[in-house]
Amino acid sequence: MNPLLARLQPYPFERLRKLFAGVTPDPAHRPISLGIGEPKHPTPEFIKQTLNAAMYDPASDLAAYPPTAGTPALRAAFTGWLQRRYALSLDPATQVLPVNGSREALFAFAQTVIDPSTTQDRPVVVCPNPFYQIYEGAALLAGAEPWYAPSDPARNFAVDWDSVPEAIWQRTQLVFVCSPGNPTGAVMPQEEWNKLFALSERHGFVIASDECYSEIYFRDEPPLGGLEAAARSGRSDFRNLVAFTSLSKRSNVPGLRSGFVAGDAALLKQFLLYRTYHGSAMSPVVQAASIAAWSDEDHVVANRDQYRAKFAQVTPVLAQALDVALPDAGFYLWAGLPGSATVGDDPAFARDLLAQYNVTVLPGSYLAREAHGINPGAGRIRMALVAETAECLEAAQRIVQFVQSRA
Repeated sequence: MNPLLARLQPYPFERLRKLFAGVTPDPAHRPISLGIGEPKHPTPEFIKQTLNAAMYDPASDLAAYPPTAGTPALRAAFTGWLQRRYALSLDPATQVLPVNGSREALFAFAQTVIDPSTTQDRPVVVCPNPFYQIYEGAALLAGAEPWYAPSDPARNFAVDWDSVPEAIWQRTQLVFVCSPGNPTGAVMPQEEWNKLFALSERHGFVIASDECYSEIYFRDEPPLGGLEAAARSGRSDFRNLVAFTSLSKRSNVPGLRSGFVAGDAALLKQFLLYRTYHGSAMSPVVQAASIAAWSDEDHVVANRDQYRAKFAQVTPVLAQALDVALPDAGFYLWAGLPGSATVGDDPAFARDLLAQYNVTVLPGSYLAREAHGINPGAGRIRMALVAETAECLEAAQRIVQFVQSRA
């Protein structure tokens, strides 16, 4: 067996199952889960209809192998969306590729980029802390060492890139950026991007920008994207930068497993080579549904409006008991436990909440690593407001009652 598999950490939801083992929730309350970031809004009918119609379209022949690079129509749908969303003009032949969801692509991209033979010490992959655990797993299985850059609550959970030592930057081959962030919802501003671009130019590392939450936001201005930030800073070739996005959250189709990557043509050429060997081609029926989804914005606006209305009602309720505020974007609330709670008791909070009020939340410490003397997720919980508003409101009211009962 590959010995690197032994370095993988248990996934947060595996840890959650162990935490809840033996817990019997109060049957007086129906179960409500805010634990998993899985969209629950209905999938738009036109996407399902397109998927169904494609099954009988001769152009979507399931008896033929689909091209790993996708059809010209699919790649044109990607670049058309990038033009409308960010006013960017990318070459559909060389600067975009379909992927089977951003999770698969983020993991595979690290295997393409990391070269463990170029340094005496193990190469480094820098990722935010807290973080999406795929970043860590991708780094470990590529033979690299993860380095955890903490998020700063005093700066709206901005990643403290200045905390990364120069010796670490010299060994860094890949940096994962998550903007809007999971779990914090923070959006990285232009000045932070400029800092990363300058570091990338100096040290030659690649930036992987995870942007799967970019279309769920609460301000008037949509979140800045990595490619957009590069273009604004004069880096129109997107050198050493690849952005990752997905239909899962934008269009409520996590089961479709559809997204795309865009950016540096030289990197995508090598990524396509990897994907060809890896067998990562997208089904023609999924391609047809994806073209329809990327080409329509009305359902995205409606979806965003649902989240805005929901967060506007739920956040003030939770703020009565937790340290929580409206995020920049995404569908999570990243909440600090009450002042009377001791730092690090977020697992106990989650376990007792389930037992007494049958509400599931994810302990913040499960989404981070203890690094440089702290676990920046300790004393926090992540709540995914993915269910309908009434259910999320009921969960929020139970959480407030739970906190007040412990005061």
